[in-house]
Amino acid sequence: MKFFDTVLFVAIVGLVMIGCGSSEEPVKEVKKTPEPAKEVATPSFNADSSYGYIEHQLSFGPRVPGTDAQKKCAEWMEQSLMQSCDTVYRQEVSVTAGNGKSLPCINLIGVINPSAVNRILLLTHWDSRPWADEDDKDVDKPILAADDGGSGTAVLLELARQIKSFGLPSSVGVDLLFTDVEDYGKTEWGDDSYCLGTQYWATHPHVTGYRAAYGILLDMVGGKGAQFPMEAGSMRMAGEVQKKVWDAAGRAGCSSWFPYAPGSEITDDHVPVNKLTGIKTIDIIHLTPDPMNPFPRHWHTHDDNMSVIDKQTLNAVGLTLLRVVYEEGSAVQ
Repeated sequence: MKFFDTVLFVAIVGLVMIGCGSSEEPVKEVKKTPEPAKEVATPSFNADSSYGYIEHQLSFGPRVPGTDAQKKCAEWMEQSLMQSCDTVYRQEVSVTAGNGKSLPCINLIGVINPSAVNRILLLTHWDSRPWADEDDKDVDKPILAADDGGSGTAVLLELARQIKSFGLPSSVGVDLLFTDVEDYGKTEWGDDSYCLGTQYWATHPHVTGYRAAYGILLDMVGGKGAQFPMEAGSMRMAGEVQKKVWDAAGRAGCSSWFPYAPGSEITDDHVPVNKLTGIKTIDIIHLTPDPMNPFPRHWHTHDDNMSVIDKQTLNAVGLTLLRVVYEEGSAVQ
């Protein structure tokens, strides 16, 4: 999926400091009590529907750039978004991989309440990794990517469907960004070999001068026993957004999935969004407590199939995002 920077954890009287690369700034301890918020009405989240969206993606096969599965899945996603969003944009371009290969890239953007100035960017990648480089068999074959790509896509598709049915205050808009060619990178090609679709969108947004109040990235958000600690890069680049989301998770009754605990720093789609657009964006991603091996066992293996998906995890992430969106709508009315 993506390269992770080695992180050094030093515990000093309850203060956790995370160093990454050349960064030497300590990460401040996070207040662990969610701030209260007035009650807002939110839609339910249908985890069965979200689970079905993952199954449908996998029915096309691995969604690797340049394959029929990529084309067919993009068409299906676009049609789904047209049923739930006010406007749908399709960016179909060529990007250059770290090995110099030209790859077809299809980014999709679903827009809800396009006239609202106050906007929330929700994003995920939808492509499959073309290699199972963390497996001990069939290393050169692509993976189905049920969790690593499929789960975030499914949560956002279901989120859009629920918002369409329930309605959204006109004071807030939501942009759903599905990026392609995220997982074609390799460590030896450098960090910039990852997230190619997001890099393209960040420099060629679907709307000229696009701005959002903040962004939330989903990556590996459907696994059994998943935990979403506070990814260190998100804390450093957009700590106030991260706390907003984790507090909302608590109010949504999903705090057991969203611990106020530090997580490793990950090179993921939120990095180019922060660096290239200035939109403060965080990563919700399944991480383990081991800073030297932070990803779950199915990461970049053929075990990343429907057997690792848990409806309760999908539900926790969906409810949290709905809480964030509708609290935002309530706050600015």
